[in-house]
Amino acid sequence: MKKLVWLIIFMLFLGGCHKEAGRITFMIGGAPAEIDFWEQIVDRFTDSTGIEVTIIRQPADTDQRRQTLLVPLQSRETDPDVFLMDIIWIGQFAASNWLESLESFIEADNFDLSPFFQRPIDLADRYDGCLVALPVYIDAGLLYYRKDLLEKYGYEVPETWEKLVEVASKIQSRERIDNPSFWGFVWQGAQYEGLICNFLEYAHSNGGGLLSNGKISLNTTENIEALTFMKDLIWKYKISPPNTYTEMKEEEVRTLFETGNALFERNWPYAWMLHQSDKSPVKGKVGISVLPRFEKGEHSATLGGWHIGISSSSDVKQLAWSFVKYVLSYDVQLEFALKLGWNPSRRDVYTSQKITENLTHLVAFQEAFDNAVARPILPFYTLVSKALQREINAALGGVLSPQEALESAQSEALEIIKQYER
Repeated sequence: MKKLVWLIIFMLFLGGCHKEAGRITFMIGGAPAEIDFWEQIVDRFTDSTGIEVTIIRQPADTDQRRQTLLVPLQSRETDPDVFLMDIIWIGQFAASNWLESLESFIEADNFDLSPFFQRPIDLADRYDGCLVALPVYIDAGLLYYRKDLLEKYGYEVPETWEKLVEVASKIQSRERIDNPSFWGFVWQGAQYEGLICNFLEYAHSNGGGLLSNGKISLNTTENIEALTFMKDLIWKYKISPPNTYTEMKEEEVRTLFETGNALFERNWPYAWMLHQSDKSPVKGKVGISVLPRFEKGEHSATLGGWHIGISSSSDVKQLAWSFVKYVLSYDVQLEFALKLGWNPSRRDVYTSQKITENLTHLVAFQEAFDNAVARPILPFYTLVSKALQREINAALGGVLSPQEALESAQSEALEIIKQYER
């Protein structure tokens, strides 16, 4: 009996050491094609390093992915060792001390950050001055437009929001002679996180934003003007459909534009490949540009994307860092672009011949990334966002005036901060 007990203890010891000797866990979600590709990446990493990687699958839905991460991180489980995060989670995860600092790994390996887009790193991956994550791929809001229709009616891509209204109104009226379902401009206005991304772009391009001197500042003149403009797109200028504030999310917007029923579209980079697919009615007719700005503002695009981090509870942090480095390597980043259509976080990938010859649209994305503005990296951001979503959506629907909506959102945000700081 004693021999059996010691055998079990010995086997448990070996099992416990096996992970230290060369195994990490990686939590990842997404579409089936993305998971399949990650499995290929993992296999090649193991072949080249001898470090085994166990993939812990997550759902495709972003909110569900967050929930499946919260459970082990809150419980201080040793797994997962490495995971991807939506950009807006980083503040909460870092404030909860769930993310391992990457500073010592970078210093020890002399890891070069210069090939990467610096703006996403500075805006999203540092918390209290400490680097806690790195971008795997980047997203930013873009303006899609029907280049054939602009050419047909003799217009250039609008530089300002004011000019967009003018061009959209004129072309919409002409196109509706044959197509009553045609709209000038479609964007995300439903009550969800995408609404905040859109609002931030309008606000920042008008000199406003969500923060002022590091503090929540919502009910400003610039923000009220921006929200008024968003509302006017639907009800005054009538170039955006009435269901913008009830139904319009990314896919609803993309589908409407792709069926040939819109002139301009605000969306993320993912829509480009779909617009250019063989089944797309607008294939070959679409152009992309940075989003317009107001006369007194600058071009702005809300920063999105997914970032990689190491759990502070991991018991194999050095091995986890080896995997992080591999995922961020030039060759793997290039594959993300070629195989999945993702936008690499490394600027040097965009000059690859394979990119310039096969994915020319990626080159155009760089200006948007350089003009990107981040949502606040706050531990309680999701609570503030939900309050702001509700109030902005009410303004778009005419339930509240823009000023009332932002004053209410400001009050709610300050109350959230009080609750958090207790």
